[in-house]
Amino acid sequence: MDPFMALWILVIGLLIGFLGGVILVYRRGVQPWKMQAQDLAHRKQSLSTSYGQITEQFAPFMERYPFNWKQFRFIGSPVDGIQFEEDDIYFVEIKTAHGALSPRQRHIRKLVEEGRVQWFTFEVGDGR
Repeated sequence: MDPFMALWILVIGLLIGFLGGVILVYRRGVQPWKMQAQDLAHRKQSLSTSYGQITEQFAPFMERYPFNWKQFRFIGSPVDGIQFEEDDIYFVEIKTAHGALSPRQRHIRKLVEEGRVQWFTFEVGDGR
């Protein structure tokens, strides 16, 4: 066999072996860590969501809440609640650390700010 051909076969074999080793290390070493990091990120998001939901329930009872908690009514979605004051009614959205309004909540806020809020009475009965 030609020594130059043997050298090429050796180089190609080493290159294939190196690439195979990199793939093996990635599959056995890096990929599980990546999956574990994704799982931890999902759990963190879930805990953050749970924390936010719990905080929403207790926020009207906090000392810093600027209104009388007895006049707050929890709705849940798309806004957290309504605060009834003597001369005003407030739609209340409670946010925790770096929380942002959803697109739906921003739309509702815009409707309220534009005065596009209506009163509607729905009567239930036999219709006579």
